Amino acid sequence: MIIEDMMVRDVHTLAPDATLNEAIELMSNKKVRHLPVTDVTGKVVGIITDRDIKEFSPSPFQKTDNNELYNTKLLDIMTTPVITGHPLDFVEEVAVTFMEEKIGCLPIVSEDKLVGMITETDIFHTLVQLTGATQPGSQIEVKVPNKQGMLYEVAGIIRKNHSNIHSVLVYPDRHDEQYKVLVFRVQTMNPMSVIEDLREEGHEVLWPSLPSNPL
Repeated sequence: MIIEDMMVRDVHTLAPDATLNEAIELMSNKKVRHLPVTDVTGKVVGIITDRDIKEFSPSPFQKTDNNELYNTKLLDIMTTPVITGHPLDFVEEVAVTFMEEKIGCLPIVSEDKLVGMITETDIFHTLVQLTGATQPGSQIEVKVPNKQGMLYEVAGIIRKNHSNIHSVLVYPDRHDEQYKVLVFRVQTMNPMSVIEDLREEGHEVLWPSLPSNPL
């Protein structure tokens, strides 16, 4: 999936000469935690987050004139430069950016103009959907040799049982690089026949962890 398919297009923004008070009001009214700061051309020049708001908002214990703090220009407190993404970036790649850069949102830019926004919550929600975890069914984990054709072979056994596959994940076995683990989310609440057929074909089923010959 690409970012264009999941990004929020109606993004609330402020100009660099907007004030801290304006940012507080907009975040409160629109219930958002991140505000891109854009110039007259739509280019992202900075970003303000709820963390910034808390950091720069006047404390009730401060003797400083609160009006002066509330009138602080975003230009003076916004984060810059801003890490951005492109509408054609893949969700998985953007998830890595969130993790490596430790950011909570990502403005999406095309031709140097803001066209959308995604947050860490959007990424998390999308990845959960991609795994099929929100759909009723069962999860089956199979350990297979790390060689060509294993995914096709195991999927064929599931297909013979007339079980629809919601999603497939593949990751290396943590204990042996010669193997990998296939994780299937299948549209059945009783995967016993699938498990039995997998074992009859010599595959090691890691989950559900059931006896090979149940009484």
